[in-house]
Amino acid sequence: MMKFKMLMDGLEIQEILLSELERTNRIDAEFYQKGNLAVLDTLNKWNKKAFSESFIVSDGNHMSISDYFCDEGIPYYRGQDIYNLFIENSKPICITKEAYDKSTMRRSYLKKNDVLMSIVGAIIGNSAIVASDREATCSCKLAIMRPNDGGILSEVMLVFIKTKYGQNQIQKFRRGAAQTGFLLEDFEQIYIPEFSIKFQELIQKLIQEAGQKTENARQLYEEAENMLIKELGYDGYNESQEINVEKNFSATFGKSGRLDAEYYQVKYDDYERILKAHGKWTTVGKEFLHVVTKSRFNQQSYNYTEIGDIDIGLSKARYSEIETSELPANAKIMVEKGDLLVSKVRPNRGAVAFVDEDIDNHIVSGAFTVLREKENYRKEVLMILLRTSIYKSWLLKFNVGTSYPTIKDEDILDMMIPVVGSEVEKEVVKRVETNKKYLDESEKLIKKAIVLMETAIEQGEEKALTMYK
Repeated sequence: MMKFKMLMDGLEIQEILLSELERTNRIDAEFYQKGNLAVLDTLNKWNKKAFSESFIVSDGNHMSISDYFCDEGIPYYRGQDIYNLFIENSKPICITKEAYDKSTMRRSYLKKNDVLMSIVGAIIGNSAIVASDREATCSCKLAIMRPNDGGILSEVMLVFIKTKYGQNQIQKFRRGAAQTGFLLEDFEQIYIPEFSIKFQELIQKLIQEAGQKTENARQLYEEAENMLIKELGYDGYNESQEINVEKNFSATFGKSGRLDAEYYQVKYDDYERILKAHGKWTTVGKEFLHVVTKSRFNQQSYNYTEIGDIDIGLSKARYSEIETSELPANAKIMVEKGDLLVSKVRPNRGAVAFVDEDIDNHIVSGAFTVLREKENYRKEVLMILLRTSIYKSWLLKFNVGTSYPTIKDEDILDMMIPVVGSEVEKEVVKRVETNKKYLDESEKLIKKAIVLMETAIEQGEEKALTMYK
C-alpha cells in the first residue's frame, strides 16, 4: 500500500461518473483536468445558459470562392482576420459583388452585432464583433453567433469568450491532432452566466467606448495616409491599362536580370515618374539602419514575432513567449522598441508595423526586413508610405514566386521614398502618435471589461461594480 501511495504522489486524479460524461462520451484525461472542473464548479454557482440558447450559431461559407477573390469588393473574413476585436478593423481579402450575391452565400451574410469566433487551427477561440451594417461575409473557419433575444448582449458574449472561463471551456473541446477544430454542436455545451442587465450594460459601455477609440484611431491613420498621397501627387492617379511595353535588352535583362513581363508594367514607371516630379527623393537604405543582429540563443525563452503576428488592420506587432528549444528555424533577428518590421512575404498585404513595447529578448522572423530610424527620416512617415496602395503595389514589382510571393531585403532598402516637407511630416507623425494613443486606450478598456467580468464571476457583480466606480 505504501509503495502504491508513493507511486501516486504528484499525480492528478479525478473520478468522473459515466452519467457525467459530455455529449460524445469523451474519456480522455485532459478533458477532466482539475482546472477544467474548477471552472465548471465556479460557473455552476450561477444561473447559466449554453451559448446556443442565447445565440443562433452557424458558420461561414463552405463553397469554393478563391476564383472571386479581389482587392476591392465585399469583405470576406477568414481565420487570420480575427485578431481585431472589431472585425471591420481587419484588412481582409474581398470577393466580387457577383460572388456575394450568389444564393449559396446568403447563409454566411454578416449582420451588425454578430459575434465571430475562430473554430479551426491554432487560433481557435479568437473572437470579434461585427460593428457595422456593411455588406460582408466569412469563411467556414469562423463560427457566426447571432443574438436571438436570449438575454445576453453581443458585447457581453464577446468579452466572456475572452475571459479564462470562456477560453477554458472552448479550448477543452478542441478536437483533432494535426489540424484541430471546434464543432458547432459543442456550443450547446459551453456556458455563460446570466448576468444582470445592469452589469451587462456596463460591459457594453466599455466595449462601445473601446470601439469609438478604435474608430478615432482609424480616421487619424486615414488622414495621415491621404496627406502623404496628396503631398506626393498620387491623389487622382489612375493606373495605366496599357499591357504592351517595348524595352531594349540593355534596359531590361542587361540591367535587372529580369525578363518576366510583370516586372516591366507601365504602372511602375508611373510611380517613379510621379515621385521624381515631386522633387527630392532618397532611398530606404540611405535613411534607415538595416538591423541584422542575430541571437546567441542563450536565454531560456524569447518573445517571438512572426508574419502572422502583424495586425494588418491596426499596424500592430504582437508577440508570444516561446521556449528557446521550440523556436522555429526562422527566428533570427533581435529587435528593439521603435524598430520597423516590413514583411518580405506577400508585400501587397501591407504587413508593416512598429515594435511598440520595450521587452527583453524580442526576436522576429527572418521574413522581415528590420529598419531602425537614424536621424533625418521619421519612421512614422515610412510606415505610412509602405502601407499605401501605391507602395504595396510598387513592392510587388520585385516579387518572386507565385503562391507565396516574396521580395528581398535589398528590394526594400533600394526603394525610392520622397523627402516630404517638414509641415507634412509633422502632421503625419502627430496623427500616427495620436492613433497609437487611441489604440492603447481602447486596449485598456477591453482588458478592463475582461477583468470586471472575471471578478463578477468569482466574487459577485457588486464587487465588480465597486471596482468600476
